[in-house]
Amino acid sequence: MNYAEIKYCDVANGPGVRTSLFVSGCSHHCPGCFNEIAWDFNYGKPFTQDTIDSIIESLKPDYIQGLTLLGGEPFEYSNQKGLLPLVRQVREGLPQKDIWCFTGFLFDKDIIENMCKRWKETNELLSYIDVLVDGRFVEELKNLNLKFKGSENQRTILVNESLKSGNVILYDFDK
Repeated sequence: MNYAEIKYCDVANGPGVRTSLFVSGCSHHCPGCFNEIAWDFNYGKPFTQDTIDSIIESLKPDYIQGLTLLGGEPFEYSNQKGLLPLVRQVREGLPQKDIWCFTGFLFDKDIIENMCKRWKETNELLSYIDVLVDGRFVEELKNLNLKFKGSENQRTILVNESLKSGNVILYDFDK
């Protein structure tokens, strides 16, 4: 797996101050995508244990709330496999940090009904994610007033609660 960029002390991709990892590779190719350069799976730098160590170190300060995974597309199968060592280590070493993930795939239809049945990696990756922002970016539905998403079709989902209930449970920004 390659990655396009790592943003340390990011405040745009989830609540609080975060470390955000932008993976390379995306097959959605949404018109108006803010990160079109990361569509190419070969773009950027190789994702190594040194990269993971750097991300883990950046998450240690108390003022860092968590990790955000975006791209590119974290739920492309090759990226799922590449991200698992990172999220395992975050959960083991820094369980108090939350993990957010942005995906163009739909949580219920694409990930649960398809990917989870095809790949064990999908189930494991989901088990580490606290909040998933799902749905492709749709330029005609772009809304700059939305919190942590680009278009009105996208949902902010509480993953563990949704998996337990069998229904999509949305994140409540008012809590």
